[in-house]
Amino acid sequence: MKTAFNMQLRLGGSLAAIALSAGISPVWAQDQADPAAAIAPPATDAATDQAETADIVVTGSLIARPNNVAVSPIVTVSDELVQQSGQITLEDSLNQLPGFTPSGNAGTGGQGAGGRATLNLRGLGSNRNLVLLDGRRLPLSDINGNVDINILPESIIGSVDVITGGASAIYGSDAMSGVVNFKTDKYFDGVRADIQNGNSFRGDYGKFNASLALGTKFADDRGRLMLALSYGQRDPLSGSQRGFFADKVPSSFIGTGAFVPDALNLPSQAALNGVFAQYGVTNPINRTLNLGFNNNGSLFVQTGAINYQGPTSGAYAVVGGNVRMPVGPQLQILNAFERKSAFAKGEYDITDSLTAYGQFLYVDSTVTTESGGSLTQFAPFTTIPVTNPFIPADLRTLLASRANPTAPFRWSARYIGVGDKGWDENYRVQQYLGGLKGTIGGSWKFDAFASYDETVHNQSMFNAVLKSRVQTLLNAPDGGASLCAGGFNPFGIANASSLSQACQDYVTATINSHERLTQTQVQGQVNGPLFNLPAGPVQLALLAGYRKNNYKYDPSSDLVSNNVEAVVGSNPARGEISVKEFAAQVDIPLLSDTPFFHELGVGAAFRYSDYNPTGSVKSYEFDARWQPVEALLIRGSYQRAVRAPNIGELFSPVTGSQLAIGTPPAAIGDPCDIRSAARTGANGAQVRGLCLAQGIPAAAIDAYQFATTATGGNIQGNSALTPEKANTFNVGFVFNPKFSSPWLSGFSFSVDYYNIKIRNVISTINGLTVLAKCYNLDGSNSGYSNSNEFCQLIQRDPTGQLVAIAQPYLNLGALDTDGVDVQVNWSLRLSEAGIGDGSGKFYASSAIGWLNHYKVQTLPGSASQDFVGTSTPGRPLPKWKALTTVGYSSDVFGIGLRWRYQGKLRDISAITTPAAEQVGVKPYNLFDVFSTLDVTENVQFRAGITNLFDKGIPFVASSQNGTDAGTYDMVGRSFYVGAKFNF
Repeated sequence: MKTAFNMQLRLGGSLAAIALSAGISPVWAQDQADPAAAIAPPATDAATDQAETADIVVTGSLIARPNNVAVSPIVTVSDELVQQSGQITLEDSLNQLPGFTPSGNAGTGGQGAGGRATLNLRGLGSNRNLVLLDGRRLPLSDINGNVDINILPESIIGSVDVITGGASAIYGSDAMSGVVNFKTDKYFDGVRADIQNGNSFRGDYGKFNASLALGTKFADDRGRLMLALSYGQRDPLSGSQRGFFADKVPSSFIGTGAFVPDALNLPSQAALNGVFAQYGVTNPINRTLNLGFNNNGSLFVQTGAINYQGPTSGAYAVVGGNVRMPVGPQLQILNAFERKSAFAKGEYDITDSLTAYGQFLYVDSTVTTESGGSLTQFAPFTTIPVTNPFIPADLRTLLASRANPTAPFRWSARYIGVGDKGWDENYRVQQYLGGLKGTIGGSWKFDAFASYDETVHNQSMFNAVLKSRVQTLLNAPDGGASLCAGGFNPFGIANASSLSQACQDYVTATINSHERLTQTQVQGQVNGPLFNLPAGPVQLALLAGYRKNNYKYDPSSDLVSNNVEAVVGSNPARGEISVKEFAAQVDIPLLSDTPFFHELGVGAAFRYSDYNPTGSVKSYEFDARWQPVEALLIRGSYQRAVRAPNIGELFSPVTGSQLAIGTPPAAIGDPCDIRSAARTGANGAQVRGLCLAQGIPAAAIDAYQFATTATGGNIQGNSALTPEKANTFNVGFVFNPKFSSPWLSGFSFSVDYYNIKIRNVISTINGLTVLAKCYNLDGSNSGYSNSNEFCQLIQRDPTGQLVAIAQPYLNLGALDTDGVDVQVNWSLRLSEAGIGDGSGKFYASSAIGWLNHYKVQTLPGSASQDFVGTSTPGRPLPKWKALTTVGYSSDVFGIGLRWRYQGKLRDISAITTPAAEQVGVKPYNLFDVFSTLDVTENVQFRAGITNLFDKGIPFVASSQNGTDAGTYDMVGRSFYVGAKFNF
């Protein structure tokens, strides 16, 4: 089952500072010495090895200029951070930084989530930030335009630049919340090898990574070539390996099996009372409640645990008086992962002013996840005929008392006789790129390239239970014994768990689906000086490009026919979008080297994009920078950013998902349920009438209960969508005083305020929102009319059960967020302070994020809700978040301590249902230590411990599995050791 219980529109998560100590520094002026350079080297264009080049381009700009002051807040993450984090994937490493909201996908377990590792800046959604490699778009990994960064081996990455703020005018659609630019390592001569191994102190979460890189220069250094190979592997972590999950996810689908009464064909009250009188039960039994099966053939009422004779510990429990099966131990909390990759890049100087270059990337990665046993959850449901030979005698008595005694009956169960269902998600990614770059007339530069990439995703669902095979066994006169040894007896734990291997093989299958995405890009740009002003040259950059994306999805025929238990069906899909773009950027230096104006400059950028099929969009940017003195940079920018609808949002066919709605009255559940606040409240009579109008039979309306905690969510594309638009604003300063005192010369800090307002937000309408609006829980359907637009999205079967909620993509409301990022750096070289004469240095750095607002307007015209300081899985929004590092380093030895802090969080119910607010999460602190030892100039060893004090798993009330595996440490205290060799 999915482990997310989202209470509002799924639009994203947290915001915090994007800056890091020990491996991160703010980008300011590339020609200045960075006091934290030993911690994080200044950002450079890692795609070239020509360090002597005076003019360079930083991330977020098309213009190359000598002093290259970054107006947008940009931080650079060095490769040291990845190594110090002890992780083997970039996803795990970057998600430790305050500015990234873990997406809870590749690393965290779930139901066939695709195994993708996406990045989510500012919590605004993984499809609202752009991910690049050396300034160019990476292959897409899914229909929603996300990039799986698992395709990037750590061995090729020299640094990572992160822009916090809109950048659509520079990079185009998707760069709404920011840009993450992975820069490949510089060219070198020689061989580099790296190996790392790690595990939890409990020995149950092993991680291994190894890489080999070869570099050479030839033809008198006119040619440069680099080849990198890498392998990474990570073990899974199951809920059964952590006691926290022992009682989590108490499912109503239990291994005993249960009879589900048909509201139109109920057992007689007399027969029901008579059967339970045999068990010593004298009170009348509600005829609409599910009846479970004890091993001795007797019946029990699942709601209330009346006459329940089964286990109450381990895999079974009585929760709130009801018989449940806690499946937390069955769930895979963290996924298994394996990746093999090859990367090559090269360039050759044809002349002094013309260079040809090429690049190749190949990745084969597999993510494996499990989600527990299959269950009888989604329509069409299997049924049991009254001729089944295994039906217990007491149940036969009840079946015979029905108005239609020969009708088959529905049953509810978890298939405990077969292995847990899971997915192998294999990705094969290839990218081919070639281009020319050089100079024109000495002062103008050009760069033109073409690329083609392909992502092939093969999904294999193993231990999938086929409804048709189960139905065949249930229908067989001998219970299926003639089809497989012993047949299938689903009545009681002992019978259901003793399914023979032959019958397991008969009812299960491996379900294979195939997905293919391609991307073709052609782009060219030129930049150079137009003319000179007293303060310097006016710079201009021009860009033109074309991009086309194709998508093809072919699911298994069993998925198309809805033949797999506990999985909502899906349909084949095809789609194509393309865009033609033109962009321009200008930079104007106004003053320089005058009193109070060491430098003053302004800039602007504009981009026109013509999308097929959604039409044209425009984005633009205005920026300014002022250095009153060399030590202080004040900067600001305003941008209009856009995001065009992606293939999935436009063309996705009806695709099923699981929608958790909970059990009333603690959660919204099905509002027609007699336990819900909607039925028991002041307007219960009107809600009852609406439920009747939706098809719940009159005979069942006053006893109706929804049997599970989840229903289906049918997601569908919408070709009428229009682009999102955002206004982003940032202003801040960087102070780098360069004090003469050695105790203060290494001090610097930066402060940046950001403000992002997104309108016309593209998203599916959340199923819980549909229920709230249809049943007037928020006052939007005061007439309780079934013709209400949200009521029309609700689907029920003939018995009244909630089957699915339609969730089409729509242009909805708005999302506004703002806050402040602060970073402080300090370092002290001991020799400069008169303490020894070696290379030793102490350093400290802290990145702090303060979130002011995170306002969500679900629908146009509706009131906004501010979720700052609240927690829900996949979207923690702490008011404060910080990352602090202190350490010592020298040419021989280094050691450091890292402190990860997240402020206290209220449960999301504080906003959604304030009258029933649940417990929140206390401030969360993690501490890590890391160390290095340089044996020689060419050999370095490293080791570290993460979660040093073995911090436990926090409880998240709004989560179905009780926590948020994407945000909090599930593993506990862990260690890693590694070595790096240069030859």
